[in-house]
Amino acid sequence: MALTVNDLIYAYINGHFPMADAANGAIFWYAPDPRAIIPIHTYKASKSLKPILNKKQFDIYINRDFAQVMSHCALPRFEEDETWISKEIKEAYCDLNSLGLAHSVEAYENDILVGGLYGVSIGGAFFGESMFYKVPNASKVAFHYLIEILKIKKFGLLDTQFMNDNVLRFGAIEIPQEAYEHELAEAIALKTNFVSNKGSVGFEEIVP
Repeated sequence: MALTVNDLIYAYINGHFPMADAANGAIFWYAPDPRAIIPIHTYKASKSLKPILNKKQFDIYINRDFAQVMSHCALPRFEEDETWISKEIKEAYCDLNSLGLAHSVEAYENDILVGGLYGVSIGGAFFGESMFYKVPNASKVAFHYLIEILKIKKFGLLDTQFMNDNVLRFGAIEIPQEAYEHELAEAIALKTNFVSNKGSVGFEEIVP
């Protein structure tokens, strides 16, 4: 059976997420213990990133081209890499996006998409899935604005699933599964939302 939005919603609210096998596309479900999260209110932009933010090198948009962000994220980083973002996963997350439950934060340079990230938003929980860049620092800037949105919208949880060097540089920590499940339940119960999902939304319209 094909992966559906109901499958995804049920999985996320219960602490699971899918990844596809690169060889045959089979969907597997994961709930790592410990779990990697990024504390939203302790994040600080690095000293090296601040000049780039001040220079406003990139134009930031929300949900301008969610499908294209997923396509970029699905590309192998290196020749020997394999991707877990299959066609089935992409289609299901694009359906979630159309329902306002999945979002992309996108960085543009000269009106060309050069970096970004996407994830799932339920209540006050944001589940980060993947990010990419074609120009240095583009994904870092997109992540910075993701955090700004989560702060303004009073989100309670930013889940980054597994610990790795990429999320560690943003301040990720690991917590036991029991603690994660507690934070997840509290965050999902929050009465907030990410952003409007209708059309292209300039970041300047969301964050003053």
